[in-house]
Amino acid sequence: MDIDMTNEALHVLDQKHYLPTFKRYPIALERGSGSKVWDVEGKEYIDALAGIAVSNIGHSHQALTFAIADQASKLIHTSNFYVTPPQMDLVTRLTELSGLDRVFMANSGAEAVEGAIKIARKYAAKNGRGGTIITMKNAFHGRTLATIAATGKEGMLNGFDPITPGFAHVEFNNIDQVEALIDDSIAGIMLEVVQGEGGVNLVDADYLRHLRALCDQHKMVLILDEVQCGLGRTGKMFAYEHYHAKPDIVTLAKGLAGGVPIGAVLAREHVAQAIDWGDHGTTFGGNPLACRAAIAVIEVINQEGLLDAAMNTGAHIKEQLNQARAQYPEILEVRGLGLMIGVQLSIDAKEVVNRMLEHGVLSNATANNVIRLVPPLNIAPEDVERLLSVLLLSIKEISAHG
Repeated sequence: MDIDMTNEALHVLDQKHYLPTFKRYPIALERGSGSKVWDVEGKEYIDALAGIAVSNIGHSHQALTFAIADQASKLIHTSNFYVTPPQMDLVTRLTELSGLDRVFMANSGAEAVEGAIKIARKYAAKNGRGGTIITMKNAFHGRTLATIAATGKEGMLNGFDPITPGFAHVEFNNIDQVEALIDDSIAGIMLEVVQGEGGVNLVDADYLRHLRALCDQHKMVLILDEVQCGLGRTGKMFAYEHYHAKPDIVTLAKGLAGGVPIGAVLAREHVAQAIDWGDHGTTFGGNPLACRAAIAVIEVINQEGLLDAAMNTGAHIKEQLNQARAQYPEILEVRGLGLMIGVQLSIDAKEVVNRMLEHGVLSNATANNVIRLVPPLNIAPEDVERLLSVLLLSIKEISAHG
C-alpha cells in the first residue's frame, strides 16, 4: 500500500483510522539523531520533549541501535517460563543501582504501577492491614482503570464508572493530611518524587523523610513512582537519591530502554516476599530485546557521564531562564531537578508550545500554564542555546499578541 508521505496526508489517515485519544501536533516525525528529529517533509526540530522523557540518550544512539539489532538477530521473545541472559543481566544491574532486592519486568509505566499496587496490597493483607493507598493530588500514575483511580483527576475519571476503589488523595507535601488518614485500612503511600504531568513539582525533603518514618512506624509500604523522573533524568540514576529516603517499592519505565517499551517494579525483600507464585505475571514483560536495550541505555549513561551532564545542563537552563525573568515577566517560576524542568508562565503555555513548534523546537505544556522541558540528557550545547532562544522568542510573540 502506497501512503502519501506528507504531514497533511498522514494526519488525514490518523483522523480516519486511529482511536481519537490524542491531540496531535500537525507534523509527522520520520527520523532522529541525537537531540534532533526530522519530519517527513525534511524539517528539522530540536527535541526538548524526548518522547516525554523517554529518549534519555537521544535518538539513534549507536550503542542502543547496535544492541537492539544484535539481540533481534538472536532472540526477541521467550515468555517468562524461561530466564534469559539479558533479563538476568538487567535485573542484577537494577538491584545494584537501587539498593533494592527484587525486580519484576513489565511493558510500561502504568503496568509497573499496577504491579506496585498489587505488591503493596498483598503485603498489607499479610500484615492485617487494609488495601487503601494514599496518593497525591496533581499526580499522574497511568491510564489503566486502577492507575486513573490512583491519579484521581476528575477529567480522567469521567465516563469510567465504577471507579476502582482503594485510593485516598491528599495535597502534595501536606503531611497533616497524610497523618489524618492513617489507620489500619491504609496499605501504603504512593507519590512521584517529581510530579511530571502535575507541572514539575518537587517533593519536599522533610515531607518525604516524614513519609518514610510513618511507613516504618505503621508497617506501610512507601512507593515512589519514578516512571518519568528515574534513570538519570534528574541527575541521579533515581530521583530519590537526592533525598536520602529509601523507598520500599520503585516503578520505572520511560527512560529505561531508550524508547523500546519496558517497565519495572523494584522492591525490598521483605515486601516482595508477600507475593506468592501465580499472584502476578506478564507475557511480554522482560523480553530479551527490551532488556538488552535497557542494558545499553544504562551503560551509555554511565560511560558518557550523563548524570553529571543532566545536572550541569539543567542548572544552565534554569540559570538562563531565571536571568531572563527580568525582561520576561511572563515567566513566573522556573523549577526542577536536572533535566526535568518546568517553566511556569502567566500566559497560555499551549500557545507558546505551538509557537515553539513553528520555530523548530518540540516541547510540551502541562498543568495548563507550565512548559515542560525534558530533552535528552546528552543534548548538544548549541541545541540548548537554540532551545532557550526559541522559548524566549515564543513567549515574547505570544505575549505581544495578547
